[in-house]
Amino acid sequence: MGSAIAPEQLVGGARSAEALGFDEVWLAEDYFFTGGIAGATMVLDATRDIRVATGIVSAVVRHPALLAMEISTISRVHPGRFTAGIGLGVPAWIRQMGLHPRSSLTAMKECVESVKALLAGETLSQEGSTFTFDQVSLTYPEDHPTPIHMGVSGPNMLQLSGQIADGTVLSVAASHDYVRWAREQIEEGARGSAGVGHHHVTVFALYCVDHDPQAARDAVRAPLGFYKSHGTNALTDVYGNSAEIEDLLAEHGAASFAEYMPDQWIEDLTIAGTPDECIEKILGFGEAGADTVALFPLPTERLDDLISLTGSEVLPALRR
Repeated sequence: MGSAIAPEQLVGGARSAEALGFDEVWLAEDYFFTGGIAGATMVLDATRDIRVATGIVSAVVRHPALLAMEISTISRVHPGRFTAGIGLGVPAWIRQMGLHPRSSLTAMKECVESVKALLAGETLSQEGSTFTFDQVSLTYPEDHPTPIHMGVSGPNMLQLSGQIADGTVLSVAASHDYVRWAREQIEEGARGSAGVGHHHVTVFALYCVDHDPQAARDAVRAPLGFYKSHGTNALTDVYGNSAEIEDLLAEHGAASFAEYMPDQWIEDLTIAGTPDECIEKILGFGEAGADTVALFPLPTERLDDLISLTGSEVLPALRR
């Protein structure tokens, strides 16, 4: 679920998703919308079996000791049902809080490694480039390990995730080619690491299903434009539209960006259309290397309808 969903909608949406047979609920923590840790706790308390994940909480907004404490608290009450997605966060939002680190890569490495150590019951005393620990240990470490997934996008970050994390969360507006490329980077990082087992890849996707395909595409245009108007990155480089984004921003500005955005971007970078079209696009992400496709439902005021239509006409085909 996207963080644009109001807090009071989370419980009802999650209960509906569980009743209809969804496997997981992913909760974004975009700043300054709905809190990811609080939201995950609410959803876990209100459901019975569905897995719940943060996708993502920032590595720098909470000190890793606090983040580990929150994760362990959730894990001990809901063992085996929680996945912690950790990333840097949108740089512009992190800068608004004065928290952007000198090295994003170092901050992520220090955070994820220290969180995993604390959850395992270790005591930390160290001074890093971003975080300091002085005889820090959890009074209540985990009984059941929580998978730690890194929400990252660039090649160095993806390789780091392959080295130290249990999984990777890929951003909205990813193309199928980007998912394949990201898998390659993750596998490169995993070579020679101590980690064992399958590295789980989750891809977030802006999502609208409707029997009117144009209505579905219209619903995701503005949100896709919002994300693309933040500039270029590895996702746009791999897809091949970085230069076009820069030209559109220079000519029309961020406010009008979505209006002039090519229709093909909606086809390639979102999951929007009829149930059959959405099924095909979800399967395409799976063929590209995604283990989980986390659907970011739009518009949020249609949340109940989107969950119901997906549960009745999309999920059954995917399970077959």
